[in-house]
Amino acid sequence: MNLEEYFARTGYKGSLEKQDLETLTDIFQHHIRAVPFENLSIHCGEKITLELEHVYNKIVRRKRGGWCMENNQLLGWVLKLLGYDTSFLGAYVFNPHQNAYATLMTHLLVKVVIDGKAYIVDGGFGVSYQMWQPMELVSGKDQPQAPGVFRFTEKNAIWYLEKMRRKQYIPNQNFSNCDLLEKKDCRKVYMFSLEPRTVEDFRFQCTYLQTSADSLFTKKSICTLQTTDGFRALIGWTLTETTYNYKENMDLVEFVTLEGEELEKTLKEKFNITLDRKLVPVNVKGFYTI
Repeated sequence: MNLEEYFARTGYKGSLEKQDLETLTDIFQHHIRAVPFENLSIHCGEKITLELEHVYNKIVRRKRGGWCMENNQLLGWVLKLLGYDTSFLGAYVFNPHQNAYATLMTHLLVKVVIDGKAYIVDGGFGVSYQMWQPMELVSGKDQPQAPGVFRFTEKNAIWYLEKMRRKQYIPNQNFSNCDLLEKKDCRKVYMFSLEPRTVEDFRFQCTYLQTSADSLFTKKSICTLQTTDGFRALIGWTLTETTYNYKENMDLVEFVTLEGEELEKTLKEKFNITLDRKLVPVNVKGFYTI
């Protein structure tokens, strides 16, 4: 495992000498635009494991993506090797259909401290809730980014992330009421504490999320990738391409339903993914919004 190979995978060619916010942001953006957030292993008969070497081989050498425990673990390893002050945190994801935060800590985050300021770096959430820049860990401050306006709020040592989105224009009106579309203007994303975590804290969750019938990840096959002006998402047989702010305060959301052999071709052309095993797409209604 080496940094040179990782940066060849993400296409980052900038400086590695400075441990500043600008460099961190550049490294981070190259990662989220090269490495998909995806759970396809679950739906093509592969097991997801958290050993760093396995994660490295999957993402860097096999050019796959991963979910938060893979993406953010790899990012944390890279940043630590570069000399950044990093630590892992654990979050509880908000479920809009239950209007409640999960009771199981399933989301792994990276905290980075630069010149005494703490930032959250999260390269493993995907779709429109994927931050594009490290977020300063301050309460009550709007932090506008290309995907929308993010904000942390702290109450009794618990931090909450929410996102305000733009209006959406959907040209194909057959999808105007699609259950994948987020209907609320402001959406809770997750909550977390600043207690440092290790990858070991996520062993049970990693197994649970890929085996339980109650898990979002067994109910949906998901592959999403950030682009220079939005993101792509393949959920089940449905491909979504979103362009942020294509008109003032308006995002363009385009849907298409794939058929048969289009699936493998789309994974290769849109996400640069070639699977070793056959994917069985799944999209149970509800549980997930873009």
